[in-house]
Amino acid sequence: MGEDREANRFTRRVRRYASVTGSMGGLAARAAARGLGGGGGDDRAALAADLRRSLGGLKGPLMKVAQLLATIPEAVPEAFARELATLQSQAPAMGWPFVRRRMAAELGPDWQGRFAEFGREAVAAASLGQVHKARGHDGQALAVKLQYPDMASAVEADLGQLRLIFALHRRLDGAIDTSDAAAEIAARLREELDYVREAGHMRLYGTLLGDRPDIAVPVPVAALSTGRLLTMSWLDGRPVLAFKDADAATRNRIALSLFQAWWLPFVRAGVIHGDPHLGNYAVRPDHGINLLDYGCVRIFPESFVAGVVQLYRALGSGDEAMAVDAYERWGFTGLTRALVDALNIWARFIYGPLLDDRERSIADGVAPAAYGRREMGEVRRRLQALGPVRPPREFVFMDRAAIGLGAVFLHLGATANWHRLFETALDGFDAARLGLRQRQALAAAGVVRPADVP
Repeated sequence: MGEDREANRFTRRVRRYASVTGSMGGLAARAAARGLGGGGGDDRAALAADLRRSLGGLKGPLMKVAQLLATIPEAVPEAFARELATLQSQAPAMGWPFVRRRMAAELGPDWQGRFAEFGREAVAAASLGQVHKARGHDGQALAVKLQYPDMASAVEADLGQLRLIFALHRRLDGAIDTSDAAAEIAARLREELDYVREAGHMRLYGTLLGDRPDIAVPVPVAALSTGRLLTMSWLDGRPVLAFKDADAATRNRIALSLFQAWWLPFVRAGVIHGDPHLGNYAVRPDHGINLLDYGCVRIFPESFVAGVVQLYRALGSGDEAMAVDAYERWGFTGLTRALVDALNIWARFIYGPLLDDRERSIADGVAPAAYGRREMGEVRRRLQALGPVRPPREFVFMDRAAIGLGAVFLHLGATANWHRLFETALDGFDAARLGLRQRQALAAAGVVRPADVP
């Protein structure tokens, strides 16, 4: 029933292509008119502002892509990254008549009878769907996540035009070959449309973090869910930013739980919560956290996970040969001494708090607005001389997630001995058994390992 209404319809796809192509094509034309192949900073800044305005008007999946690109070193020019980082993924919520039709399409015409209560107004709205609060007949509070109509068409149209963003970058002296990045973004964004998979991710995290009383994971309700409708237990909590002026002990406790919620699943089963922005966490009354939204969960091959841990140890010991081997495990190819040196600049920035055995903030005295700016600028300068460099696809979400988590810590003003926290998370880590543990965890949660994870 829902499939017929939500098919990847050709006509809707054409309309979306026309909208996106018109916006992005106009940008390409303006770039050509300004002669930006080697243009100056003012011209690039003006074009970047045009880019933000165009994408901000489109809303939907392409905005998620734009925000992701802003976190990858040299994936887009610095002026583009600054503008893309300002985009918000909020979208207007669907009105009640629309919601009523969509719910009937997913659960049938008697859908309202399956809930004791169902809130007419959305409590949250984002780029792919919106959330309503409801109550089951057993009295349980529920969160009901409803996907916007025709999102498959919107995603395919936007991914088809992603190449135009990359083409603009190549015109502006891009030093990164974004082929694998484009494939990774496409695969993960398509997965995010599959709420059956998201429910499996939720069960997976519930198992992996079941020994952490400070971290709560919602429980999906299969009988009230479909491929585009996800009903789960409601978790009460307040926004993270509501605690930015709390006492230091409270802010640090929240940060500790966030750190464990992100790193423990990675070292235990090779998975990460790949979209760590402030809206995906809530703080409970006891100052534990609710971990929300499991659409963007990245499952890594065990070789990549082993490489991440190995690079941490190589940087800590100064073992250059071990670092080269770690980059190869990550999937980097054609490594030269100059390229390894450039990669190490970014790696030491990302791993820096984990390598420093003392109490400190993530930025360690650097102003949040300048955090990473010097390192990214130096990496960009070197890659422009060495490029094009082709980052492995696994790098995309690992980098985005690490930067996103650091940003949350910066908002909290949290301090900790991140090195000791990470060493504790690594306690018992066994690269040789990781693959088996991952397969067992995925099977128990009913999650099929993606075909693009070897």
